[in-house]
Amino acid sequence: MEIKKATTYREQAEKIEQRGCCIENLDDAVRCLETINYYRLSAYFLPFRKEDGSYIAGTSFSRVVQIYEFDRQLRRLLFSALEEIEISMRARLAYFHAHKYGPTGYLIESNFSPSHKHQKFLETFNREVEHSSNVPFVKHHQNCYDGVFPVWVAVELFSFGMLSYFYADLVLADQKHFASECYKTVPKNLKSWLRCATDLRNICAHYGRLYYRIFSAIPANIEKVEEKEERSLWAAFLAVRNLYPNPKKWNEELLPSIKDLFEKYSSAIQLGHISFPEDWAEKAFAKEK
Repeated sequence: MEIKKATTYREQAEKIEQRGCCIENLDDAVRCLETINYYRLSAYFLPFRKEDGSYIAGTSFSRVVQIYEFDRQLRRLLFSALEEIEISMRARLAYFHAHKYGPTGYLIESNFSPSHKHQKFLETFNREVEHSSNVPFVKHHQNCYDGVFPVWVAVELFSFGMLSYFYADLVLADQKHFASECYKTVPKNLKSWLRCATDLRNICAHYGRLYYRIFSAIPANIEKVEEKEERSLWAAFLAVRNLYPNPKKWNEELLPSIKDLFEKYSSAIQLGHISFPEDWAEKAFAKEK
């Protein structure tokens, strides 16, 4: 198939208009496309696209841009929550592992489950060390401790995905103890929530679209989520709530900020597009752990 030819900003705007989208001001649309790649913005038209590629009657360019802006701001709020989850998970896992297996117990294969691919884990960790070779704490441990990192230092080089796999590769007894003590749940749930959070974190970090998206991971045993909503933003959102380390802060700071965002863009967004129920704020309230 032949690659499409490049088009000007005005041609892009005209193409959107030809497909049935109402553009109130063509010059404003052109200025918008100068700052938001046409291909990126086109994904936000998906809820309004018909099978033939045209848009349903009443679709307006300004509304789609508002949905884009809602998505951008929601992504920023969720990324902030995921940052706290990741930092908390690093602290908790390092503390648990250091006290059970010692500062460098993570380097010993027998301290993990039989399914753990220890050589691959070490290779991944060593790549992270190499990538961070100019970071002061890495240089310090390379120069003073022959490149040996205690687990509480090592976890600072772990990605969210590495943290997730680190937990999943613990022996079952350790998984149970950690999940129960730190998250008041069972390993199956915690592993699935971490997988969802990892995927969501990667989407947010790369400025990916959350609105009207089907997610790859399904969070286990999430209350108030129907089977058809398991791969929705609503399900992933509740997994984030369950992992968030401070329920009081979630309820009093983060949740109100998200609620304000939903109210600000209430005329543009449609809750069904992200599977959020009408009473989502009430259902998203976190219980004290």
